[in-house]
Amino acid sequence: MSWSIARSEALSDPLAARLKAMTKLRRLAELDDPEGLVVPILVDAILMAESYRGARHQITFLPELTRSVDALIREINILEKAEEMTGK
Repeated sequence: MSWSIARSEALSDPLAARLKAMTKLRRLAELDDPEGLVVPILVDAILMAESYRGARHQITFLPELTRSVDALIREINILEKAEEMTGK
């Protein structure tokens, strides 16, 4: 799965990493069910933020968040590949 933001970039230049993510996310409107992909990620992100508030323990649902994000990235990548193949 290809994603244009490296961990090192996200840590060293968060603003540039955010801008790249926003560029990718603009394609959400083209997906069949963007809400179905994004809402679970938002819920998991809220839970992750709340679980870290004042606590120093492993987040048990981090694998679910990772799978949700991977699914979203996969769908966006499919859109990009289809666009490349059609020459748009």
